[in-house]
Amino acid sequence: MSANGLCAAGHPETAEAACAILRAGGNAFDAVVAANLAATVAEPVLCSLGGGGFMVARVARDGSNRCYDFFTQTPRRAPSDAIDFHPVTVDFGSTTQDFHIGLGAAATPGMVKGLFHIHRELGRLPMGEVVAPAVALARDGVRMNALQAYIHQVVSPIYLASPEAARLFASPGQPGRLAVEGEVLRFPELADTLETLAIEQEDLFYRGEIGQAIAAACATGGGCLTLEDLAAYRVAERRPLFFRLDGARVFINPPPSCGGMLIAFAADLLAQIPSAGGPDDGTELTALATAMALTNKARMDALAAGRSGPDARDYLFDSRRLARYRAEILGRGHAPRGTTHISVADAAGNIASMTVSNGEGCGYVVPGTGIMLNNMLGEEDLNPRGFHRWQPDERLSSMMAPALVYERDGSIHALGSGGSNRIRSAMLQVMLNIVRHRLPLAPAIERPRIHYENGVLNVEDGFPEAAIAALGEAFDDVRVWPTRNLYFGGAHGVSFHGADGRMSGAGDPRRGGVCLPA
Repeated sequence: MSANGLCAAGHPETAEAACAILRAGGNAFDAVVAANLAATVAEPVLCSLGGGGFMVARVARDGSNRCYDFFTQTPRRAPSDAIDFHPVTVDFGSTTQDFHIGLGAAATPGMVKGLFHIHRELGRLPMGEVVAPAVALARDGVRMNALQAYIHQVVSPIYLASPEAARLFASPGQPGRLAVEGEVLRFPELADTLETLAIEQEDLFYRGEIGQAIAAACATGGGCLTLEDLAAYRVAERRPLFFRLDGARVFINPPPSCGGMLIAFAADLLAQIPSAGGPDDGTELTALATAMALTNKARMDALAAGRSGPDARDYLFDSRRLARYRAEILGRGHAPRGTTHISVADAAGNIASMTVSNGEGCGYVVPGTGIMLNNMLGEEDLNPRGFHRWQPDERLSSMMAPALVYERDGSIHALGSGGSNRIRSAMLQVMLNIVRHRLPLAPAIERPRIHYENGVLNVEDGFPEAAIAALGEAFDDVRVWPTRNLYFGGAHGVSFHGADGRMSGAGDPRRGGVCLPA
């Protein structure tokens, strides 16, 4: 609770940057931009100026709900035969996942354009003040905590893939070894970049020296991006997708991204299935898991029918199709992936829910900038038709689903999660915990989760044995994880309680989450 506002994020330094801006008189939108910039230093695997993201916002002055899409865009030209694109396998401990990296995996970044666009439309303080916390952090350094050290270990094949990346993230005084817990990472080149961006603004990245360096590297090094791709990039302002969840109103990231739409689809499947006995009830968990499985199936059915983006919405929400999928849930219900999120609220009632990603990074660092480009063209989740089969100059779809949840008592919750394909399951479960099971924000986020993918139901540690047994009877392949794990997402949220103006929040311990007051 705070008189100025508060921020929930995946690292204390990320949240503190937002709080510093709130204390200096900035609003929630100044603060979320500052937090994002700080995250490029404190959470560099998850957040980069070479990536992109989305923000869903409540603007207090007019009560509007808005969505800003600054995610990555496909290049305008098809890849050449000499594309720099190769697979790596990362090990989460209980499962592995393949990613593809190299300069040919980089899509057109939207992060820089998005942050300047949001600040220009909604911010209050000069950009020089907004970037200051991130600049100081990059120069002074950030001490590697246990979670960031673990993430570095998981993605080490990517961050050792090039000499430039290995140097940038190396243990101090020990080139060739990534920094470990307790060591301090400094990014002086990124600090210089941020300071220059505050003066020259986004043209530095999209038309100036940085953009020219990216285009030149792609032309000779097997990438797809051109200066034309960068100069033509635009932020898209969209109307949030609206749906109801047990009486609450939800505004979430809309098509062409699919994450919010799939969450809404799963919520519709569950709408007529009454709560059986709480979040640990085996029957209710089975219904939830079946909804996840059917949502996966519906997504693939839509793609097979040639429906994507806005076209998929009409396909998925056809009343007959919903009824058929819902019947499958009722029939089974009686059986005995580098993303980070920032939520900010201020005292005036402005609320920002921003989810951003660099994928895992492509391994290429733009010389002299401290910026690693994304690998969105190498993410299987974002390329369901197969690699190199993207449509030219098209906004990539995403599972990222920042949201605002309005309850009947006037409370507003800003929520979002990292976690690749697990985002939609994490978000759905947190929202159900808040709205259906009436849990406060912190326990709603901390509760164990399930996730269905590729025929496997993953079950996080913490459910009663009876609930796990019920899931085992309904699903052929159930994998029970021994501990809580960042595989299941990282949902950070804040709440603005309209009746009395109180604010509260919580970070997800799976991903080092914190909530700090300003």
